[in-house]
Amino acid sequence: MSRLGDIGGRLYRGEVSFDFIGKKRAFYLISAAVLLISVAAVLVRGLNYSVEFKGGSVFQFRAAATTVSEVAATAKAGGAPGDPIVQQLTGGGVPGWQVQTEPLPNQQVTTVENALSSRFHTQVSVNSVGPSWGKDISQKALEGLIFFLVAIVLYLTITFEWKMAMSAIIKLLHDIVIVVGVYALVGFEVSPASVIGLLTILGYSLYDTVVVFDKVRENTAGLLGGARMTYSQSANLAVNQTLVRSINTAIVGLLPVAAILFVGAGLLGAGTLKDLALVLFVGMLVGTYSSICIATPILATLKEREPQYQALARRVAARESGARAERRQAKKAKAGVAATTVAAIVAEDPGDSDTVRQGDDNDPPIGSAAAAKAAAAGVSAPGAAPRNPQQGEGQRRGGQRQQPRRSSAAKRRPSGKKKR
Repeated sequence: MSRLGDIGGRLYRGEVSFDFIGKKRAFYLISAAVLLISVAAVLVRGLNYSVEFKGGSVFQFRAAATTVSEVAATAKAGGAPGDPIVQQLTGGGVPGWQVQTEPLPNQQVTTVENALSSRFHTQVSVNSVGPSWGKDISQKALEGLIFFLVAIVLYLTITFEWKMAMSAIIKLLHDIVIVVGVYALVGFEVSPASVIGLLTILGYSLYDTVVVFDKVRENTAGLLGGARMTYSQSANLAVNQTLVRSINTAIVGLLPVAAILFVGAGLLGAGTLKDLALVLFVGMLVGTYSSICIATPILATLKEREPQYQALARRVAARESGARAERRQAKKAKAGVAATTVAAIVAEDPGDSDTVRQGDDNDPPIGSAAAAKAAAAGVSAPGAAPRNPQQGEGQRRGGQRQQPRRSSAAKRRPSGKKKR
């Protein structure tokens, strides 16, 4: 648990880092595939507009023992043209039913209402919306979206810079297309509450993007004056520093939305809450992903095309190359010093009668005094096996004992004779 709690601090300090900018091509390919599927779903399946957008007549009532086909047949028998859309409403004990038809004149509305009421022995509520009203709602929603995008561009351009504004707009369009594609693919009904939810999640997603951009601006201030890191590296650090905050914000926001969607709409049967919660749930997920993986990589791509940041990237690359060359040179120098030290020690004490040969027969003999000096100097003599205290103890106990040296006088005496 402590390691999980410390991950935010380690990301902020740069001790742990995920290369979001370096993997931008992978994120672009994922988003391109999802966008292509979303556009295809809208073109092939289309959107399921509610009666507020396309106009029509809606009949709602409660009945226990019935089916969708029976309700549809009763509505058609009462004079409903075409194929009426029948939906079962959950919640509230007795199942509810909704029948949606084309815009009907008042006399025909009364005929269908009486047919449903007499067949299922219940009270029927009727709501009629003209096609002109739905057209006005669609136009107002589009105008509100355009005004929102223009205001965002102006605000980000004034507060930050126009490239950050362009990155944010591309990210918002990315979110809108994916959310609309999910609605078309799954068949969710698009209502005025859905449009309100879409504008809400755009503002929520933009808030997260502005937080990341503010950190990017802080990290890149004075970046051109040195050669420590490139713009992409600084932007990637900013994403990592705000990563935990973005994830926590998304989780905290998704929990109540999920409660509205699965409890309020699923169990309690609140249809208006379902329209609002669906777009919020999908939009928050997509917005969190795009804030981390799309907006900042696009910004880094645009900034890296500027000549000053290209020159900065070359300076950083040259500095890193020089550092690597210095490390290699230091390793070579260290190896040379070690070899020179060993050669000097061996030259001072080329060997004595205690010389022990190790390794190959062609290796030069290493005297015990020379080996001791080399060990004291912290280097290994060539041909000498690495010292291991445990192995040395075993060798002293169980190895073959070396015969003591005989003096020159002892060498001259015949064997078996003692000195008188």
